[in-house]
Amino acid sequence: MILPSNIACVYLHGFLSSPKSKKAQELIQFFADHQIQNQLCVPTLSFEPAVAIQQAQEAIHTLQQQDGIDQVFVMGSSLGGFYATYLAQQENIKAVLINPAVRPYDLFDKYLGPNEHFYDGKTYLLETKHIEQLQAIDVEELTRPNDQLLLLQTGDETLDYRWATKKYIDCPSWIEPGGNHSYEGFMGKLASIFYFVQR
Repeated sequence: MILPSNIACVYLHGFLSSPKSKKAQELIQFFADHQIQNQLCVPTLSFEPAVAIQQAQEAIHTLQQQDGIDQVFVMGSSLGGFYATYLAQQENIKAVLINPAVRPYDLFDKYLGPNEHFYDGKTYLLETKHIEQLQAIDVEELTRPNDQLLLLQTGDETLDYRWATKKYIDCPSWIEPGGNHSYEGFMGKLASIFYFVQR
């Protein structure tokens, strides 16, 4: 299944990741192969959550203003899934959440201080203000759970998948045993993802 020409996607990568990540590159290649690359935006998100949210919103709005685009949805992995949850509610759009972080601000205490980026090799300083920025965009109650699709693998070695099952209990979900944090077989789910955003 190919995404209809009137629908576009913003993909949000995770913590210390980038558009060079495996899932992002697979998406970029898929959209290019089907000559629909104008329907995908994969922004390089800032290390600072407040700035990352602004960048994601700009990407959403840019696609929404594109000729022929009637619907934009957001897809996020890990921390990108946390961002996508917030953006879906703020922008009134659909979201696809892949092994999403649920309460990242509770996990980031152990990352306070310098962190080396997985892709650009630079060192970024995680500060208390970043944790506070994450807390500020936490969505306590999902107002439109049917508009958020949850994709989970129980073998996630980074995040406890059970947090997401509780958070998104009222959302359409696909929970698989095994797998890992990167989400094995991601491309095999594209048809289901595209069906979800069209329904």
